[in-house]
Amino acid sequence: MRYRRFGRTNLNLSVFSLGTMRYLGSAMEAEGVVQRAIALGVNHLETAPAYGPSEAYLGQSLKNLPVSDPLYITTKVLPKGTCEDIMQQVDQSLGRLGRDHLECLALHGLNQPEHLGWLDQGGQGALEAVLASGKVAHIGFSSHGPLEVILAAMENPLFSFVNLHYTYFFQRNAPAIARAREKDLGIFIISPADKGGRLYRPPEKLDQLCQPLSPLHWAYRWLLSQPAIATLSFGPATVAEVDFPLGIADEDGPLTAIEKEILDRLDRVFQALPQGDRCEQCYACLPCPEDIHIPEVLRLRNLTLAYDMQEFGEYRYRMFGQAGHWFPGQPAHTCTECGDCLPRCPSNLEIPRLLQDAHDRLRGPQRRRLWETI
Repeated sequence: MRYRRFGRTNLNLSVFSLGTMRYLGSAMEAEGVVQRAIALGVNHLETAPAYGPSEAYLGQSLKNLPVSDPLYITTKVLPKGTCEDIMQQVDQSLGRLGRDHLECLALHGLNQPEHLGWLDQGGQGALEAVLASGKVAHIGFSSHGPLEVILAAMENPLFSFVNLHYTYFFQRNAPAIARAREKDLGIFIISPADKGGRLYRPPEKLDQLCQPLSPLHWAYRWLLSQPAIATLSFGPATVAEVDFPLGIADEDGPLTAIEKEILDRLDRVFQALPQGDRCEQCYACLPCPEDIHIPEVLRLRNLTLAYDMQEFGEYRYRMFGQAGHWFPGQPAHTCTECGDCLPRCPSNLEIPRLLQDAHDRLRGPQRRRLWETI
């Protein structure tokens, strides 16, 4: 296991952090996951009240484990409520975790301008009170929101770290990674395996393009080769799923010649898409009058056409119109062909046609999501 400094928190975190969103089976199973991860060198554990019984399971697991090396825990609070609400949530989390303080507390889903407004309307004071209480050492935020919101939040001196989506297949947040490094914020990458492409179950085409590595191995290496990034989340549901990521946790140097060859291969396949079919992800088409997240819809279409990532595309596309600010935008078939986006597209794409094609390719049955209750 390698360890990296987590920005100005000055915590040295394992390059893989145990995310506990998925281990909702049983307390015994959770304890096995935690025990195995710690045995292999993980020292940062990430949880949240919204993750079902995750905090309670984690607290029980740590109570039963003889741990001598330092362990660091991050939990979360939602960006809403009064100072009393926030303090109560922190106290409840501490009780479930069986601890008297936390190393890190993150705002869970600072996704909208309204969440920045909450900070101005008392939220900032509430979080400063938590810090002053000594119950939390460092405060940061996680975001699934627009780059503009993320960059604005980073300018707040309250925050010492940020949890972001950023992978080879989603590089929109690259400017946020650069800005976080400039400001010495700890950088924690969210769900590179699942929301980064469901890379634990890749299509055959992507698997072949990444040989002799697996797509998941290569994607982890692409992130670990970037020294600004401190740690990546991995979320095993069972003990059997712990070992693979941690088996490459010491591979944190620059990309090797073979890995660069894979990168070139992937880039070439994407560039081979016809220009009229390829969205370059400039975001100039937004805002859409019908609230369609055009670049994200077309990114999923890109991945399907270039790498056969159909399952991943369907999985994410089904969330449009269902997940609120956690995954904003309406399904592509709500396009009215108003033409508002067309003159703003530097690639002169036939956006309404591509949106309908994306809908036809990726639509699927609706499914209930964890955050519908948040």
